[in-house]
Amino acid sequence: MATATATAPRRRHAATGAAAGEWAAVSASGEWRAEAIGKHQLVRRTGLSARDLRALDPALSHPSSVMARDRAVVVNLERVRAVITASEVLVPGPRDPTVAPLVAELRARLTAAATSPAPPRAVSVCLCLSCLSPPETPNPIRLALTARQGRTGASRRRAAAGGKVLPFEFRALEVCLEYACKSLEHETSMLEKEAYPALDALTSRVSTLNLEHVRQIKSRLVAISGGFIRDELEHLLDDDADMEAMHLSEKAAFQAASQSSRFDIGTELVEIDEEGDDDEAEAEQGSMAFMPKIDELESLLEAYFVQIDGTLNKLSTLREYVEDTEDYINIMLDDKQNQLLQMGVVLSTATLLVTSAVVVTGVFGMNIHIALFWITDFNVFWEAVGGTVAGAATLFVVAMLYYWKNGILR
Repeated sequence: MATATATAPRRRHAATGAAAGEWAAVSASGEWRAEAIGKHQLVRRTGLSARDLRALDPALSHPSSVMARDRAVVVNLERVRAVITASEVLVPGPRDPTVAPLVAELRARLTAAATSPAPPRAVSVCLCLSCLSPPETPNPIRLALTARQGRTGASRRRAAAGGKVLPFEFRALEVCLEYACKSLEHETSMLEKEAYPALDALTSRVSTLNLEHVRQIKSRLVAISGGFIRDELEHLLDDDADMEAMHLSEKAAFQAASQSSRFDIGTELVEIDEEGDDDEAEAEQGSMAFMPKIDELESLLEAYFVQIDGTLNKLSTLREYVEDTEDYINIMLDDKQNQLLQMGVVLSTATLLVTSAVVVTGVFGMNIHIALFWITDFNVFWEAVGGTVAGAATLFVVAMLYYWKNGILR
């Protein structure tokens, strides 16, 4: 009994270890570590649901998607699977040879971004009368909005100066998109190098080996030219709400500021409501909505959308070349089939006439008594044979002329 009791915890521990997968956690500074994270731990850590995590399971077939959630962004772009939070990137299966380059690229890019110096901020001095007047009682809501507008203006100035620093989640998303684009472009270039010579070889000589090679190339072409990544990026560009939800760092700062000033804001809204100014109260409540600027993310997505669209155009050109080659091969095969049918018509006609000659020979070979058999002149035999052959040949020539005249033979 004691043995069974001691074995049960070990079994539960083994089951937990089996359910936990290995993930690479890459921080904002570029440091990384491999962790065994179970599904429940990952849900608590990222705030994702089990349904969102199933999109990262390589054993399941899910279309490409970039899903923005409250605390994380789930990236599933065929060859790229990752969970991006405001402070780290989680990549499943870092020991996999196909995933290790992505982890290395994340480390290199994030380390370079962390060690690069931040662009200098411009300091401006305002000498207008409103700024020189005595300060009024601070409004927490207006202070939050003013700070946000100041950050937005500073961001625009940094962008205009060419020294824009993207938030961490955007830098991680850019690495994932760039890796997916490079992988797709690499596969496209390798497929082009292999496909065009194979199609030319099939055009010059139709054989079973060449047909099998082209069939494999077409299967690979169909597999990589689905355009799911482009469709997902197009969906994101059309949906402003999804792009707003992907601002994780700004969302976390906004939520922290809202929590710290909720009591003061609530007190002021009550005072406004008691004064009877409902419009101003509604305006104050509406100003608390989280509405980040999506220009940076939209520009980022558009850049990679154009790049993927160019790669898919190459695949489309290759697909058209494959289809043209297939049409040419079908035309060649149809021509060969027509030649075989014409040969069949010629042979059938010749067989019919030879059979007619055989019938004549059979008639002469019957065991009957006629005067022709008693002729002693041997030349009659050759006359009968020559007449039979000449008649068959004449009928064959007449049949061929008839076929040519009616277009049966060319």
